[in-house]
Amino acid sequence: MSILIHDRMNRGRTQRGWLDSFHSFSFGGFRDPMRMGFGALRVINEDWIIPGAGFGRHDHAEMDILTIVLSGGLRHEDSLGNAAVITPGEVQLMQAGSGIAHSEKNASDTQTVHLLQIWLIPDRTGDAPRYQSAALPQGDGSWQVLASGVEGAAPLHLWSDTRVSIVSAQAGAVTTFPDGKNRQFFVQMVAGSALMQGEKLVEGDGLQVTRDTLPALEWQSDGQALLFDLAL
Repeated sequence: MSILIHDRMNRGRTQRGWLDSFHSFSFGGFRDPMRMGFGALRVINEDWIIPGAGFGRHDHAEMDILTIVLSGGLRHEDSLGNAAVITPGEVQLMQAGSGIAHSEKNASDTQTVHLLQIWLIPDRTGDAPRYQSAALPQGDGSWQVLASGVEGAAPLHLWSDTRVSIVSAQAGAVTTFPDGKNRQFFVQMVAGSALMQGEKLVEGDGLQVTRDTLPALEWQSDGQALLFDLAL
């Protein structure tokens, strides 16, 4: 078993007047040869955008981009004609395919928006771009599948052999993981703190594991985590 902890304090960082962004993997001006992605998972950025600001219209191709808003509201517009405001409890999937232009801006003039943006490399190329959104699955303390490469198996359909799940847990709960045979996992702590074999993980930390099943998460506080189940 190979385990690598992505300490939140070692993430890359982009600071502009309107944006404060932390990068779990190499992104923009941050380059780390040990953090070029993990399987199909290429980017996890945690962003804070000030009121009235955001990412202006720009292009993407051949990437699945998940956006989860943690607080505030994010206004999405794209070249397919989609326009929506994503708020906590919702998730957005923009599949760039052969090419799409979009903008992502804070929907509020008074409140900062806090979000996670996740990029997944698709297994296929050349598809027409498409847009999906869904409510986050209601948690019962176990992993809830949010997005999957198997059509119909989750609220959102990915173009890679990947499954993205989310758990919302209470202090004292124990979260176990699926069988890791022929798979690899990445865990992103979204909120709260938990122990894994005595190692404390807190909001912003990541954990990648290759070729084995992860030990359980023992929650020290109420919290939330994402699980990326990835092909080797």
